[in-house]
Amino acid sequence: MNIKIKNVIDVLTAQGISREQTVDKLEFGDPDTIVTGIATTFLATQEIVEKAKELNVNLIITHEGIFYSHWDRTKILQSDKVYWQKRNIIEESEMGIFRFHDYIHDKKPDGIMKGLLQTLDWTKFEIKDKQVASVLEIPTMTVEEIILYIKRRLDIQYVRYIGDLKMPCRRVGLLVGYRGTGDLAIKLIAEEGLELVIYGEGPEWETPEYIRDAVYQGRQKALVVLGHAESEVPGMKYLAHWIQNKFPSIPVYFIPSKPIFQIF
Repeated sequence: MNIKIKNVIDVLTAQGISREQTVDKLEFGDPDTIVTGIATTFLATQEIVEKAKELNVNLIITHEGIFYSHWDRTKILQSDKVYWQKRNIIEESEMGIFRFHDYIHDKKPDGIMKGLLQTLDWTKFEIKDKQVASVLEIPTMTVEEIILYIKRRLDIQYVRYIGDLKMPCRRVGLLVGYRGTGDLAIKLIAEEGLELVIYGEGPEWETPEYIRDAVYQGRQKALVVLGHAESEVPGMKYLAHWIQNKFPSIPVYFIPSKPIFQIF
């Protein structure tokens, strides 16, 4: 049976969505194209597109926008050489690219969070699924032990943190992606009595400054910042396995990106 791009999209979006506007759409490609291979990735960089082509993939499922903004607004890029080189390579490769952000976050449970919990082997410690966050009760560990554990499980070089490395933690809040904003994270800390918050990223003048003052006041609080991609890559890797089960006749790959920042 020949499976078309639109067939894959139908399966990905079958559960529906809770929001009126969505960024999820087929950015490039013809929906009637027969799929030869699928790749999932956090963000379809030019390097990812080229690697996918080498694997005989013609459909990339990307979580984040490919042109440097959440809504992929390209008006300001119309005279930009970087934008046009990337766009031309995508079009010349005849690659289909489907943005899959809102649907996977709206799944119950959130598919990106599910992948992160599985990778950390913390699914069994989740006591509340609040859709935008998970509340965990883990075996007591110090902040330092948790950081070392996270780095090993996620295979990442570094994290940023605030707090006492020797502070013991048991009650933890986990938020993926750009959910480290004060209105989410600070509220979660108060409502759930959290000792430690772990998130992808957020404004540095919001939750981090709250944690700084809390630590200064002698309160048992700490924060670990993974990085946006680092918190969501496990979800897109999980998605590759999920798609492979749905379409066993099609080769499915997860293509990781190199860390975006280097450590000096």
